Amino acid sequence: MYLDELWKNCEKLIGKEIDVHGWIRNHRPQKEFGFIDFSDGTSVKHLQIVYEKKIENFEKIVAFRNGSSIMVKGTLEKSEGKGQDYELKAKKITLIGDCPEEYPLQPKRHSLEFLRSIGYLRPRANLFQAVFRIRSVAALAIHEYFGSHGFVYFHAPLITASDCEGAGEMFQVTTLPIEKLNGEVDYKKDFFGKKASLTVSGQLQAETFATAFSKVYTFGPTFRAENSNTKTHASEFWMIEPEMAFCDLEKDMDVMEEMLKFVVSSVLKNAKEEMEFLDKFQEPGLIEKLNHLVSTKFTRVTHEEVITILKQADVKWEFAPEYGCDIAREHEKYITEYFHGPVFITNWPKDIKAFYMKQNSDGKTVAAVDLEVPGAGELMGGSQREEDYDKLFARMVELRMNTEEMEWYLNLRKFGTVPHSGFGMGFERLLIYITGVENIRDVIPYPRTPGSCDF
Repeated sequence: MYLDELWKNCEKLIGKEIDVHGWIRNHRPQKEFGFIDFSDGTSVKHLQIVYEKKIENFEKIVAFRNGSSIMVKGTLEKSEGKGQDYELKAKKITLIGDCPEEYPLQPKRHSLEFLRSIGYLRPRANLFQAVFRIRSVAALAIHEYFGSHGFVYFHAPLITASDCEGAGEMFQVTTLPIEKLNGEVDYKKDFFGKKASLTVSGQLQAETFATAFSKVYTFGPTFRAENSNTKTHASEFWMIEPEMAFCDLEKDMDVMEEMLKFVVSSVLKNAKEEMEFLDKFQEPGLIEKLNHLVSTKFTRVTHEEVITILKQADVKWEFAPEYGCDIAREHEKYITEYFHGPVFITNWPKDIKAFYMKQNSDGKTVAAVDLEVPGAGELMGGSQREEDYDKLFARMVELRMNTEEMEWYLNLRKFGTVPHSGFGMGFERLLIYITGVENIRDVIPYPRTPGSCDF
C-alpha cells in the first residue's frame, strides 16, 4: 500500500495488517525497540514505524541505515506519541536495498547549494518533496484550465529558424564539425540547410494555429542562451503561451487573471499539506499571500500613469523612473504596494517591446501588458498582436529584420487576418511565487544555467 492511500483510509485501516514499501528517512534504534521515520514519496506526510525486540531479525534491523529501502508488514494503530496520529506496529521488516553510512541525505538541515550538488538525490529531501509535487499539481491545473475553456493544446517546435524575441540569445543546433570550423560558415551544408536554434518561444507558431482553431496554448520547454546568473534566470525553462483569435488586450488580461487565480486556487486545494509545510518552514504567510491574490481584483493602469506615480512618490530611487523607459524591480515593488495587489501595466513604449505587438494610434506605444504581483514583480507578459500587414512589415523593416525568412508569419496578415492576442508565463517564475522558494534552480528538477549542465 502507498502512503497516500493509507492516509485517505487510515480510520478504516486501524487494527488491520498492511504492507508498505519505501525508504528510511531516519532510524532511532534503542536497546528493546526502535523507531523508523518512513516515506514512500507519495505523501509529504511520513509514517512512523515502531518495532520491538521480539520481531524477527531484530539485531539486523537495528543496523538498517538511513536511505535504505524496506518493506514493512504490520498493524496500523493510533499513536500515543507526539508528532503523529498513527503509527505502524511492525511484525516484519525486510531490507530491499541497503545504503552506506556516507549517504549524503542524513537527517539534518542541508543548504540548497549542497542539495543542488546532489541533484539526483534532492527529490528525497522534504523541501523538494513539497516543491516538485506542487509543480505537478500546478502543471495539471494549467492543462485543466485551458482544456475546460476549449483551448487546443499545441506542441510548438523546439528547433526553429526564427527568433521570436529578436534578441539573438539562442542556442544553435548543428551537425557541422564545430571543432573544424574556421571563418564564415556555410549553413546550406548543415542538417536543415539553414541556421537553426533551440526556441525561445512558441508564440509565433502558436499564432498560426490560433488562426485555425481560435484558441490554442503551448506549454513546453524553451531555451535562452543568456549569460545571466540571477535567481530568476535559467537557460532551460518551461513556458505557458496561450494565443487567442478575435481577442483584444482587455480580453487577454481577463484570461491572464482568471487562469492565474484558477491555478493558484487549485494548488491551495490539491496540495494543502505541501503548502502548509512551505508556509511553516519556507515563507511564513505564504498561504495568506496566495489567498489574497485569489480574492483580489487586479488593477489595470497604463505605463505612463505608472511613471507619473513613481515620479511623484516620496522615494529616493536607485534607478530614476523615466517616460519611454522600462521599470526596475524597485518600481514593480512600489506599484504593487501602492495598489495593494496585482497590477496590469498596459500600453508600453514600442521601442522597448517586441516587433509583433500592435501599434497604438499615438505612434509611441504598443498594446502590451505586464502583470506585476506583490513580492515577485513581473509574472506574465502579453500583448495584442499587430494584425495589419503593412504596419507589421514596416516595423520589421525598421528593425532590419529578414522579412523573406518571416514571410510565413507576415502571410497570416494576408490570408484572413483577425485581431488576436496572447501572453506568456514562465512556469518556474510562477512556482517561485507559489512556493516561496527564491531561486529558479530549486523549482526545476535539473537546472541548466551558465556553466552548469549536471545530471
